[in-house]
Amino acid sequence: MATGTFDIIHPGHGYYLEESKKIGGEDAHLVVVVARDSTVRSEKRLPVVDENQRLEVVQMLKPVDEAYLGDENDMFKVVEKIKPDIITIGPDQKHNVEKLKNQLKERGIESDVVKVTGYRKAELDSTCKIIKKVQSMEFDPKIFEEC
Repeated sequence: MATGTFDIIHPGHGYYLEESKKIGGEDAHLVVVVARDSTVRSEKRLPVVDENQRLEVVQMLKPVDEAYLGDENDMFKVVEKIKPDIITIGPDQKHNVEKLKNQLKERGIESDVVKVTGYRKAELDSTCKIIKKVQSMEFDPKIFEEC
């Protein structure tokens, strides 16, 4: 199982999902949980793309076998339902792996937690970088008249 917001998809997301599937082994079945708009806890910004569209795009990605929206009140409900062998945490996610393992154990969930440490470096390798670049660009308003 991999989790995240997956707002504006970029190569870092692809890398994280590919690595998550590899961690699961040769016959891995990758389930992705997409964060709900209401539970995204970023002080910097809210998601640009709404949760249903983010879910739809994640479901289309090659490494993904299944994808679901997370629970709005309890992040462990989907985990309890699916019972993954392994939960991967992305390199930019701020979860404390040991604390998460303990929380799972307290709930009787026997999933290992593994942090993906590598990252796909690119000019626009984060949603924030993409947003900043778009904000800094000069546009001819005529181009967007039909949008």
